[in-house]
Amino acid sequence: MNEFQLKYGCNPNQKPSRIFMEDGSDLPVEILNGRPGYINFLDAFNGYQLVKELKKATGLPAATSFKHVSPAGAAVGLPLTDVEKKIYWVDEAIGELSPIACAYARARGADRMSSFGDFISLSDVCDVATAKLIQHEVSDGIVAPGYEPEALEILKSKKKGNYNIIKIDPEYKPEPIERKQVFGVTFEQGRNEFVIDKELLSNVVTENKEIPESAKIDMIIALITLKYTQSNSVCYVKNGQAIGIGAGQQSRIHCTRLAGQKADNWYLRQNPKVLNLPFKEGVGRADRDNAIDLYIGDEYEDILNDWERVFTEKPSVFTTEEKKEWLAGNTDVTIGSDAFFPFGDNIERAYKSGVKYVAQPGGSVRDDQVIETANKRGMAMCFTGMRLFHH
Repeated sequence: MNEFQLKYGCNPNQKPSRIFMEDGSDLPVEILNGRPGYINFLDAFNGYQLVKELKKATGLPAATSFKHVSPAGAAVGLPLTDVEKKIYWVDEAIGELSPIACAYARARGADRMSSFGDFISLSDVCDVATAKLIQHEVSDGIVAPGYEPEALEILKSKKKGNYNIIKIDPEYKPEPIERKQVFGVTFEQGRNEFVIDKELLSNVVTENKEIPESAKIDMIIALITLKYTQSNSVCYVKNGQAIGIGAGQQSRIHCTRLAGQKADNWYLRQNPKVLNLPFKEGVGRADRDNAIDLYIGDEYEDILNDWERVFTEKPSVFTTEEKKEWLAGNTDVTIGSDAFFPFGDNIERAYKSGVKYVAQPGGSVRDDQVIETANKRGMAMCFTGMRLFHH
């Protein structure tokens, strides 16, 4: 099959719509269930490139949770702690988690508000444990190189049998030149085949040259994630997973603030006050996520005033002082940027969210100021020399 007809494009009024291979060859995907749409396929193809590169670069299974052509989360398959299982709503009844299941739990759990209604990409065959995790989440669809038979049946039961399931050929290699049209004009460029690996991290420009292997893996995760995130973009990573992604902002400091706030929220959710919130039985995951987001944010009075809707008793206030004290415990975080940091204010903001390791292209006229700020904060920063814009 070299063509697939879609209901419509980005919006219902944009018809006709299809995906197809210009050279007449077969599409590299097989639709196993549902009827994926235009944006679903954009998420699927971008997300699968991301996880395929992560797997190749780290040797670990990888997953990403995409929304509107940018990742809400991305991760490799490292084991989950008990606290992480709790904040990601991992049901003990699922049993032992495989590496690919751990990768998805991390990718989905990093920013659960943004991942609501996501499109999932997996580097490896979707197994039963992963399917059981997905079964309980609000999601539009999934792309993977294959599915275990039982896992496929679990996924097919979602959305009244209409869940979008795509199987992609892992051996597919696209043409080296890519094209798209805007306003009737065709744009053409070479595909971004730039390889991101540890050799890219050798130019450490700060006084602190110590970058452990775990931080190098986190740097690679940040940079590969940014390669498929709408620019401008910044990504915070810790322990093998993105914990805050700022995408599509016009100002880099706004990217850094947005991603930093998400990273802060990820860590605040691990505080005992949040872990022990007295939710009523039957309150769904989405409502719990919304309540937690309000509780740990500046709008906590809104949820406290409406506590009877979701809680069995009124939670105590999570004070600014308590949050600040807790956030001080989030250390050894990595940050990556798709283009240079133009001012030291980005470094200062990143430091507030526990950043110790920085990967960015360099090349600003104020590189000296940025390096000086990183030195002041004891950070280790490498210049990769490569911009990673994605549009």
